Amino acid sequence: MDIPNIIQRKAPDFGFDDSLPKYWFAGDPFKTRFFDAMSTMFPEGEKYFIRSVRAYREQITDPDMKQAVSDFIYQEAQHSIAHGLFNDRLKAQGINVDKFEQAMRGYLNFVSKYLPASVNLANTAAAEHMTAIISHIWTRDDIQRDSDPRMRALLYWHGVEEIEHKAVAFDVLQQVAKAGYLTRILTMAYETVSFPLSVHLFMDEMLRVDGFSGWERTRMWANGLRWLYGPQGLMHSLLPSYLSYYRPDFHPWQEGQMETYHQWRQAYESTGNAIAAADMGKSLPH
Repeated sequence: MDIPNIIQRKAPDFGFDDSLPKYWFAGDPFKTRFFDAMSTMFPEGEKYFIRSVRAYREQITDPDMKQAVSDFIYQEAQHSIAHGLFNDRLKAQGINVDKFEQAMRGYLNFVSKYLPASVNLANTAAAEHMTAIISHIWTRDDIQRDSDPRMRALLYWHGVEEIEHKAVAFDVLQQVAKAGYLTRILTMAYETVSFPLSVHLFMDEMLRVDGFSGWERTRMWANGLRWLYGPQGLMHSLLPSYLSYYRPDFHPWQEGQMETYHQWRQAYESTGNAIAAADMGKSLPH
């Protein structure tokens, strides 16, 4: 597989303002709040990823890996900024984003302080694998094609950069931290439970704030879980790539298509417009 350079791009201006629909994903509250809940987790999550990788930076002697770590830190910081701006729109809707971020900050500060550095890095490598395989799928299948163009652009841009730096934390974990196979798979098993649980808890609180009754939310969850985890669901297509992480000889660059990555990058570099670059996904076969 061709391995692209990690590009330090300043977060684009996505034009978030009062015209952004509340339910920007095809008018669907459940699907919208699924991605909104993830967005509330990103600013603190990205800071944790940066801390976890930075803890090993002084031990890195390979100049290419040092540069990759610097590029990783830059990209993750830009993601935190961009999602913070979108999260301001959620605050305007009455969502208590500060409460979600405080919960994330408290938890991640605790694990940063009390878990070994290698475990924090392994948590990061596992989370990076999950975000990368999601990014490969949602750019390939353009699952956001019925969304507001600004949100499609945000998620495409974020996904492209997750693909670019998907091996950085893993390589530092393997080559510098020298973490064993057991650490790698146990942290992945943990992230597999903890990340969706946090997203679902934040989602349900958002839907409650939106005014949906307990019964209405129950019906939304019944239908929404099929969209997420059913035989044709969003997460079902991720399963082979997800399970590959448990192979002893796994490496992140063994997984994922790159066609839409290159198409996005060419479009973005020629136009400088993140919305136009994401729009190219609508012309691809699905």
